[in-house]
Amino acid sequence: MTRSSSAGPSATLIKRVRGCALCPELPLGPRPVFQVDPHARILIAGQAPGRRVHESGVPFQDPSGDRLRDWIGVGQKSFYDSKCVAILPMAFCYPGTGSSGDLPPPPRCAETWRRELLEQLPAVKLTIIIGRYARDWHLPDRAKESLTETVANWEAIWPNQIVAPHPSPRNNRWLKRNPWFEADVLPRLKSAVGQLIN
Repeated sequence: MTRSSSAGPSATLIKRVRGCALCPELPLGPRPVFQVDPHARILIAGQAPGRRVHESGVPFQDPSGDRLRDWIGVGQKSFYDSKCVAILPMAFCYPGTGSSGDLPPPPRCAETWRRELLEQLPAVKLTIIIGRYARDWHLPDRAKESLTETVANWEAIWPNQIVAPHPSPRNNRWLKRNPWFEADVLPRLKSAVGQLIN
């Protein structure tokens, strides 16, 4: 599913991405899930949809999405307003499950679509980069760092970008080990998101 109010040249691109079938081997088949509009001021660069998101076709319609919305301080109405928030995961379809969670996003998706779609987002002022795969693509010079190091050094790329751990319940242990993220980083993030949306 694609939620967008865009028109003009980008509408053709969005239609092409919506119909993408580059990965027929995916366990549940292709179903691109993303949200894009040229007016969006915030970009969420995630990993890949989970099974529940694949089934609904709505990005972050799962417990990870509930936590993410809490982290950035927005309700569902603003979050799913494509003129406010664009959502472009590193892969648009559910990649399947491995031994320790969902499989990594197949790189073929970003190689094919990502740069072209990002060009459709000229109004973005803040990119929220979620997880290691998105971090490595958007900040390749940081790829040798641990994700924790990049998140802790958030002020180096602020206020245009910020890196966050994945909001999955699987990261509860990380959040307990790193209480500074919720105490110090999230208040600044919520404030910035509120200013951009309002």
